[in-house]
Amino acid sequence: MKIPFGKYKGQSIEVLQEDLGYMQWILEQDWFEQKHPDIFEAILKLQKDGTKVQISNVLKTTENFLLSIALKEEKIDSFETYPFSLPAIKNLDRTFFHPHVTYIVGENGSGKSTLLEALAITQGFNPEGGTVNFTFSTRASHSKLHKYLRIAKSYKKPKTGFFLRSESFFNVATEIENLDSQPSSGSKIIDSYGSKSLHEQSHGEAFFSLMQHRFGANGLYILDEPEAALSPQRQMSMLTLIHDLVKEGSQFIISTHSPILLSYPNSKIYEIQEDGLKEIPYEETDTFKVSKRFLEDYESMLKILLTDHN
Repeated sequence: MKIPFGKYKGQSIEVLQEDLGYMQWILEQDWFEQKHPDIFEAILKLQKDGTKVQISNVLKTTENFLLSIALKEEKIDSFETYPFSLPAIKNLDRTFFHPHVTYIVGENGSGKSTLLEALAITQGFNPEGGTVNFTFSTRASHSKLHKYLRIAKSYKKPKTGFFLRSESFFNVATEIENLDSQPSSGSKIIDSYGSKSLHEQSHGEAFFSLMQHRFGANGLYILDEPEAALSPQRQMSMLTLIHDLVKEGSQFIISTHSPILLSYPNSKIYEIQEDGLKEIPYEETDTFKVSKRFLEDYESMLKILLTDHN
């Protein structure tokens, strides 16, 4: 099988075993798989066969779907304009996802939701949330960032997936009802979500019902602040649900302000700082430290917070 472009054009793909950097670059091209699926799969076979090629740890993993994210900096004219001016974006170096659970945390306005939204769009999800089959648009407010992301993927493809964002979950629930109201001889979409209208449940119940019934094995799940509708007890239950799905081959990428959801062991946590995304231990995140300080001495904290500063 011949390489169709680039400096090795016309040569056998085996030549890439001697140029691992170029192999890595080829696998990261988001257009290559669609245009040359057979060659893409053959190169991934080289990656998978440890006896034929030894490649960087991030690209030889077979345990997840998304491997890394980076910017196509050569296509960006200015980092002074939105969304490239956001802290999460302007200094985004290659960032590697954990095979199972990756967290992105940071202050409001730092760009974590914008980054997750763009990542979700690159994987075919609706910008407002849902599965790859949802195509509705209530308000086209998403940024153009997805066009400037370079995503490295493994040879595996998820069997299912969902983009869950708290701010537009109402729109997803409405779209399910709209689709089910149309004449159809098949089963209702809501049957995959617990068979009870998401609008007829509390926000928290609907969130958890979706995760219980719609999330499945070998799935890719991008969750933007899912704790928004969940009580602390439900958040702990969600950790159990995540763990069960991880054992069944699923991958999660989550933005959160919740110290409970953030506690999943053996995960990667990236905190958005001025110089980009920094991997950080759980107990060193602001999310953990601020929550711990408040709960350990809430009376003193309240005195400070509620003191009249006029």
